[in-house]
Amino acid sequence: MQHDQRGLWETFVGDGRPLISFCGICLALAGMFAIFQSLTGHFLPHDVEYLQMQPEELCGINECRIVHFMIHDRISFGGSLVAIAVLYMWLAEFPLRQREAWAWWTLVASGVAGFGSFLTYLGYGYLDTWHGAATLALLPCFIGGLWLQRSVLETAQANVPMISRLSGAEPLAWRSRRGSGRILLLVSACGIIGGGLTIQYIGMTSVFVSTDLAFMGLDRQQLDAINPRLIPLIAHDRAGFGGALTTAGLLTTAILWFAKLSRSLWEALALGGVFAWSTAILVHPAIGYTDPIHLSPAVVGAALFVVGLFLTRPYGIAHGEGNNDLP
Repeated sequence: MQHDQRGLWETFVGDGRPLISFCGICLALAGMFAIFQSLTGHFLPHDVEYLQMQPEELCGINECRIVHFMIHDRISFGGSLVAIAVLYMWLAEFPLRQREAWAWWTLVASGVAGFGSFLTYLGYGYLDTWHGAATLALLPCFIGGLWLQRSVLETAQANVPMISRLSGAEPLAWRSRRGSGRILLLVSACGIIGGGLTIQYIGMTSVFVSTDLAFMGLDRQQLDAINPRLIPLIAHDRAGFGGALTTAGLLTTAILWFAKLSRSLWEALALGGVFAWSTAILVHPAIGYTDPIHLSPAVVGAALFVVGLFLTRPYGIAHGEGNNDLP
């Protein structure tokens, strides 16, 4: 019995990678739930308790645009969580299995950005109990996975010079198809980081940009008059989405810089990108928020990402072959 328990423990915990994958699975489920729940037009129970209002009441104001605005942030947040989840599982399955130190440090940086973004509630004053409980539940698994992996990586990377750990997997080259595609993907990923940090900052400070208020047809004073707790709740959604976006961008940038392009990486980027970009862009025309100034950064970033994927696609994707090399 003791041997069986030890075997079960090693199967679940192992060298730490199963814990990282478990975090990825949980984030994927949370992201899918956020998308589904938002599409229904309902609020979470603790949101209703905090607001003391049902979404149906808010929908009676100005063509339901307040609720639609909140939904658009939450759906985008869900898509970002799924993208993070896909990259976490890819890191655990491939680079960490090969004991690549950069993957460990990438997870550390993403954890600081992702879990640390929960503290942005200090800027707007709304403590989301569900978000807090999920953070406290996942954090030990994440830290435990990193701790177990650290001992493996210390042994594997003991004799690797520090400068080699910081160098990219391959030189940046516009002249090759693969090189230009990788550069476009990197530019798009850096743009995601910039966008995420901007949204996070706005969520903790002004909460809205001018196009947001124009879409809702209300100013801050009118929103406060409807419910003084409404802006803090919206600020929570904004800052949370910004934090998830920053984390996804950071992961994508580090992976594109340190990892060699492969079919598995291409597929992970494509899958994560479909969720992140489609939720962030398609939700806008669905709710009627089509201001070109507001949408243009996301559309440009998505276009660069799609072209980058096209230029770096494996031969096997196009010809149905098992070749893992890229053109």
